[in-house]
Amino acid sequence: MNDRVRPVLVTGTAGFIGSHVAHVLLDRGENVLGLDNLNDYYDVTLKQARLARLNACAGYRHLHVDLADREAMEQVFNEHQPGRVVHLAAQAGVRYAATNPHAYTRSNVTGFLHVLEGCRHHPVDHLVFASTSSVYGANTRMPFSEHQGTEHPLTLYAATKKANEMMAHSYAHLYGIPSTGLRFFTVYGPWGRPDMALFLFTRAILAGEPIQVFNHGHHKRSFTYIDDIVEGVIRTLDNPPGGNPSWSGQDPDPASSKAPYRLFNIGNERQVELLRYIEVLEDCLGRKARMEMLPLQPGDVPDTEADVGELMAAVGYRPAVSVEDGVARFVAWYRDYYRDQ
Repeated sequence: MNDRVRPVLVTGTAGFIGSHVAHVLLDRGENVLGLDNLNDYYDVTLKQARLARLNACAGYRHLHVDLADREAMEQVFNEHQPGRVVHLAAQAGVRYAATNPHAYTRSNVTGFLHVLEGCRHHPVDHLVFASTSSVYGANTRMPFSEHQGTEHPLTLYAATKKANEMMAHSYAHLYGIPSTGLRFFTVYGPWGRPDMALFLFTRAILAGEPIQVFNHGHHKRSFTYIDDIVEGVIRTLDNPPGGNPSWSGQDPDPASSKAPYRLFNIGNERQVELLRYIEVLEDCLGRKARMEMLPLQPGDVPDTEADVGELMAAVGYRPAVSVEDGVARFVAWYRDYYRDQ
């Protein structure tokens, strides 16, 4: 099959980031093979709405497949022969692991193994996969850099994502699969996840209910608007590593890694205080929030800050959307979407 017409496999297309990435690929004329099992971790109707928009696009085909289903994943690669893979599907959320830990190893570890095996037996031009800033765990030195150690994750979710990074490197080394991992930092925007802070805050403020503010509001985050994230994902996809790329990981000797593998932070390098984030949301909604101040949650970290210099240098990534503009766009979408529900 001609590489120019081989589809891009995007996993997690009923999800937040996956649906946005698929739309951008479709808009530029790519054929997109979407994969999602539409699990019920959060509101399935929102996932179905995202998927309905994709199904209306020429060039999109959806497969209802569970990553952990080995035979089904083998069939996906056998039948469709994707040219590139953007792996964004995962069991998300850091606190859900306390009640359902097996969902994380099943989806994030076993499921990712099936993706890697597909890329091994049906060679692809590039595998881009999602990691997370949560892998930095107990690190306190800001900003977080790819050259810091990540041996002490504080949640099972982070541990599974660290495992993904290591698995991908081993497959890149053994089988020459060009692979790039992206550590996402606090992504927000239209069509976002209902379990994320901005969604929860908006819903509570509009309902006249208090919002839960953890660590007594003393959080700082690299809040990153979805359009900036998607641009970075696409730029990365278009620039696969060569046979001996510059190493972006916790390796003191760059020459010691010959694998076509890279690892990058992707986020907004500008850190924003949580209370400022809430203040912007209040301005956009025209309502004040009633705040219930609570202690730091188990496994959470007070601050995150992304050093994205490596990604800027490699692919020209540069986030452009301010928190003020990004929150305003989310609120506009939220009001419109839920007006129709």
